Amino acid sequence: MSLIAILRAVGVAVLLTMAACAQPNAPASQDTAGHLGPLPMEDLSIETARGVQRFHVEIADNDAEREQGLMYRRSMAADHGMLFDFNPPQQVSFWMHNTFLPLDIIFIGPDGRILNIAPNATPFSDDNIPAAGETRGVLELNAGRAAALGILPGDRVRHRIFAAN
Repeated sequence: MSLIAILRAVGVAVLLTMAACAQPNAPASQDTAGHLGPLPMEDLSIETARGVQRFHVEIADNDAEREQGLMYRRSMAADHGMLFDFNPPQQVSFWMHNTFLPLDIIFIGPDGRILNIAPNATPFSDDNIPAAGETRGVLELNAGRAAALGILPGDRVRHRIFAAN
């Protein structure tokens, strides 16, 4: 085998390795029904009267991801959630269409303060659940987590998307 052929083989191997390493940063995958899989995870914390509560959240920051949210999911770890990023901030409302999990829906203003909480939203309900003001983020947690952890309107959410962080 010539030196050129060896160098080409090494180059191809390096490119294949780099492509394989890039897969974790690829967009969320879709199943055969077109449902998105898990999204990229980031850390988020909420400062409450009981102390700081920490979560690992999936980030839904485009129309397709926000539209699907946690639909079709059957379970979620207690310290996990999904953060919907609305940039620019806007008035929003949510529903539970095709959502199996009961959820606490936490609406967060541009400054990172919790506006209102819709506790224990009913799975599969098409009822609108509105924010109490202009919203930059919406955090969905397993139902009952907000009350169990003492999360209340006015508490500060710490994450890169909020201006006052």
